[in-house]
Amino acid sequence: MLTKILSRGGRASGYLALRFLTGMGILVALPLGLLFAWLPAVRAGLVRLANVERSQASRYLDLPVEAAGSSFKRSLRLLLMPVVMIPELLVAVIAVVGAPAALAGMLLWQLDPGNFSLMGVGVDGWFEALTNGPMQVLVSLGVLGWGAPALARGHARTALSLLAPSEAELDTARLSQRVEQLTKSRAGAVDSHGAELRRIERDLHDGTQAQLVSLAMRIGIAKQMMADDPEKAASLLDDARDGAEQAMNELRGVLRTMYPPILADRGLAGAVSALCARCPLPVDLRLGELGQVPAAVEAAAYFAVAESLTNITKHSAAGHVDVLMERRGPELYLAITDDGIGGARISQQADQLGRGSGLHGMLHRVEAIDGRLELQSPIGGPTTVEVVLPCGS
Repeated sequence: MLTKILSRGGRASGYLALRFLTGMGILVALPLGLLFAWLPAVRAGLVRLANVERSQASRYLDLPVEAAGSSFKRSLRLLLMPVVMIPELLVAVIAVVGAPAALAGMLLWQLDPGNFSLMGVGVDGWFEALTNGPMQVLVSLGVLGWGAPALARGHARTALSLLAPSEAELDTARLSQRVEQLTKSRAGAVDSHGAELRRIERDLHDGTQAQLVSLAMRIGIAKQMMADDPEKAASLLDDARDGAEQAMNELRGVLRTMYPPILADRGLAGAVSALCARCPLPVDLRLGELGQVPAAVEAAAYFAVAESLTNITKHSAAGHVDVLMERRGPELYLAITDDGIGGARISQQADQLGRGSGLHGMLHRVEAIDGRLELQSPIGGPTTVEVVLPCGS
């Protein structure tokens, strides 16, 4: 019981003492603040101080700290703090010093009779020492255990009530934060899309286009040799046919990276089942009800599974993989877990083991459609990639 009183009262008294110091600082700076209130730095400083007070009050009450800051007009209410700083300090001093002072007075009053006081009364004999002393101890413990915590909670609640932004300001802050998040995700999506277009261009230019040019040249040469050397022309046409098949295969590979044909043929569930079946590791696939899924979400989910299984196969040293995909209200939920060595990180460039860049691309693909990706991969494993994709209503 005593330990609980000391812990609760000590925390409350410390909070009140710090509020006294803040109030003193405000009182000392008030004349200069009023004189230079027109300066943006002074106004910003008051807002920062108000936000610090809100943060301290939230922490004392064990409440989440609201991200939105106070406005300058609301921050002016902080100037009321010096009004209550003396009573709050008095309570904190009584709570902390009252009991030790009573014990000291009971033991040492004989050194200077009349100059030691207990409960505000001078001690001239043992009667006052043995009656007022224990009473002061009880009062001090009462203030420490209940009075100071109640006053500190009241101060904290009042600070939050006076300084917290209004609902309109909170909505504005949330919208601003949302716009910032969307701006970052869209910028990443644009970069990722640009990189994807450049990759497709390279694949078409270096692969398919080269094959088609070679094909056209062989057909042209075969046409010229048709009359003089039919056998050689036929051989060139056979080579051209093989080149056409190779070009078609490369073109299909490029198209498959844009929107896998298997999604159109078998749907998302069938496509993911095929990915898991082709994985060289044992995969436990659990598919829930998916409902109607937009094409962009299907592609993002498919590539998330494909990239995750590829990373697991190459880097994780895992022996087993769990894949869960289901519809959760308006969102598609996807989780890929392996029992490998862990340590995976999302980074723009691959690490020395070649890990990370694929996850970075996956993150951009997910954020481009306003989705979320979370990676949990402690050293030693397991590794879990969770993807949440919006599917509309």
